[in-house]
Amino acid sequence: MIGDSEFDRDTAVTRRAPGLYDIDLSAGWTIISAVNGGYLLAVLGRALADTLPHPDPFTISAHYLTASQPGPAVIRTDTVRTGRTLSTGQASLFQHDEEGNEVERIRVLASYGDLTGLPDDVRTTATPPAFPPMAHCFGPADGPAPVDGSSAIAERLMLKLDPATLGWALGAPSGKGEMRAWFGLADGRDADPFSLLLAVDALPPTAFEIGLKGWVPTVELTVHVRHRPAPGPLRVSITTRNLAGGFLEEDAEVWDSADRLVAQSRQLARVRLG
Repeated sequence: MIGDSEFDRDTAVTRRAPGLYDIDLSAGWTIISAVNGGYLLAVLGRALADTLPHPDPFTISAHYLTASQPGPAVIRTDTVRTGRTLSTGQASLFQHDEEGNEVERIRVLASYGDLTGLPDDVRTTATPPAFPPMAHCFGPADGPAPVDGSSAIAERLMLKLDPATLGWALGAPSGKGEMRAWFGLADGRDADPFSLLLAVDALPPTAFEIGLKGWVPTVELTVHVRHRPAPGPLRVSITTRNLAGGFLEEDAEVWDSADRLVAQSRQLARVRLG
């Protein structure tokens, strides 16, 4: 059952008052010591789903202001506009620093609708990414030792990477700025719109295949959810075309088992050069 999933439990928010929610951010979704940005987006997405009259995120844009840490957090939401097919809201997540000051960690603006009500007509030039079957791909458990920079989140994901994008793990990055993988949750929970918000930010950074190392923090992330995914594993493809001035973009596509493009995203991230 979806409600029994660790992802659902760890992204559940508690409404204290209209527009005010509490959550204890789980250490299980961290990368090194910081909480994963896709997990955070799913947390705020759930708060907005409770606030707005529509159930599904259609587009959600997040600015990551300071690094979130595991532990208590407060989310404040506002309804910007409601309509028949779309409603728009904003939300911010806050935590206290070591001096007890409230610090805003992330701010989002999102439009919600009902994915089940969309027409079936699809006209696209997009095609599913081509990479090997899952049995011929590799995840963190397939290596002889944990990958440098490994994190708690890896234990909660079913992640199998295309060997063509694993050169970084062997000390021979391709330089192409590509990352592709089969994706799911480790407990077998099928994907839904909120786990799609996680999927676009759960693969190793494309910067690794460019030949860079270390943390690649997200500055801004926008996700478009296009369809409710069919049961089964997802395929995620991420590309970077331009690294300049210490920043790069990552463009992600998420495809479901029915060969439908179910989510797209673009993020701006900071990299450490030298």
